[in-house]
Amino acid sequence: MRPNLLAFLTASLLAAPAFAQSTDARPDVAGAAHAVQKDVVAWRRDIHQHPELGNNEVRTAKLVADQLRKLGLQVRTGVAHTGVVAVLKGGKPGPRIALRADMDALPVTEQTGLPFASKVKTTYRGQDVGVMHACGHDAHVAILLGVATALAAQKATLPGEVMFVFQPSEEGPPNPGETFGAKLMLDEGVFRDFKPDAVFGLHVWAGLPVGQVGVRSGPMLAAADEWSLTVRGQQTHGSRPWDGVDPITVAAQILLGTQSLIARQVNIAATPAVLTAGQFNAGVRFNIIPEEARMVGTLRTFDAKQREDIITRFRRTAEDFAHASGATAKLDVAANAPATVNDPALTARVRPSLQRAVGEANVIEMPLQTVAEDFAQFANTVPGVYFFVGSTSPGIDPAKAPINHSPQFLLDEDALDVGVRATLQVALDYLHAAP
Repeated sequence: MRPNLLAFLTASLLAAPAFAQSTDARPDVAGAAHAVQKDVVAWRRDIHQHPELGNNEVRTAKLVADQLRKLGLQVRTGVAHTGVVAVLKGGKPGPRIALRADMDALPVTEQTGLPFASKVKTTYRGQDVGVMHACGHDAHVAILLGVATALAAQKATLPGEVMFVFQPSEEGPPNPGETFGAKLMLDEGVFRDFKPDAVFGLHVWAGLPVGQVGVRSGPMLAAADEWSLTVRGQQTHGSRPWDGVDPITVAAQILLGTQSLIARQVNIAATPAVLTAGQFNAGVRFNIIPEEARMVGTLRTFDAKQREDIITRFRRTAEDFAHASGATAKLDVAANAPATVNDPALTARVRPSLQRAVGEANVIEMPLQTVAEDFAQFANTVPGVYFFVGSTSPGIDPAKAPINHSPQFLLDEDALDVGVRATLQVALDYLHAAP
C-alpha cells in the first residue's frame, strides 16, 4: 500500500474535514450538506465498487431512481437507454434549473488498493478489460443525490423547479458511431416539456486540492472529435516493396505531417489545438506489406472555425501524401462533443455563490482544459455553467497526483462535501434570485 493511500484512508475515517470550511457559507447550506454527507459517502462507495460502462448503467440507474422516488419526486427512467430524470417542484413560484451528473465508468483496471475498489471485468470493443470509476462519475452521482435530498427537504419553501439529470454515456457509447448520452437525452426530449432557465454541472478534478473550486467564463473545455484515417495501398512481399504500395510508410508520413500542420499552419497562440493519434494498426506478418493501414485519434479545439480549418488541412495532407505514393487516404471525423462554454452572464452570477460556499480564496480561475465533456450539449441548449471540484488530498501535490482516467485516480472524500455545498449554494442562490 502506498503511503499516500494509507494517509487518505485514515483521513476518510476521521470526522473532521481536512480543510477549513468557509465561514461565508450559509448555515442552511452547510448544515444541509452535513446532514446528507454520510449517505453521500455510502452511495459513492457503493457505485465505485459496482462501476458500469456507458449505456450499461443499469444497477446505477436503479439505485438513483429508487433514492429519488423515496424523496417523492417525479422520476423518468430509460432516457437515452439508462438515463434517469426527476423533477422537484418547489412550494413557491420561481425559475427552473437543471442539475446534471454523469454515471458511466471507464474500461480501466483499478490500482488504488481501496477496500471498495472495483473488481468488475468486462469486454470492451473486443478486448477483456477492467471497469473503474477512474474519472469520478461515482462522486458526481452521489453528490447530486445528496443535493436532491437536501433540496427535497426544503420543498415547501423552495421557489421554482429543479430537474435532476443523471446522464449515461458521457465517456462515450460502447460502439463507435453511436450517439453520446447528453445529445441522445436532448434528442429524446429531456428539455422539451421542462426547459430550464439554466443548467449546472461539476467535475471532481485531481489537478486541484480538495477544498478548491475552479471555474472560468467563456470557453473552458475543448471540443472533442474522434477521427479515423484509412490508407489503402497494394499488398506485396516485404522483400520487394517496389512491387506494391506500402500503406504503413504512407500513414507514418501523414502522421508526421499532421504534427507539422499544428506546429506550422495553425495559430495556436490565439487558440490552442491538439491533434493526437491513439491507435496505429496495420498488417499481420513480418514479411508482408499489407494492403491497408488505419489510424484513429482525437482532435481538440476551442473555436469552431479553427476546428473546420484543421479538419480541411488534415484531409488535404492525408490525401496529398497518399497520392504522391500511389495510395489512397480516407479521413472520417465524428464530433463527440462541442466545446464547453460557460455563459459569461451566468458565470458572473454563479461565482459569488461558489465563493459563499467554499470561501473567496478557494475559488480559482481555471485555465483552458483540453479535456472534453458532453455537458456542452446541455449548455448549448440553455445557458450553463460547469465547474471543477478539487479532489486531491492534503499533502499530495495535485500536479503529481494520478490524474482523472488513471487506474490510480484517488478521490479524497471531503470533495463530496465540497461538491454538495457548492451545488446547493449555486442552486439556492439562483432559485431565490440572490444577487
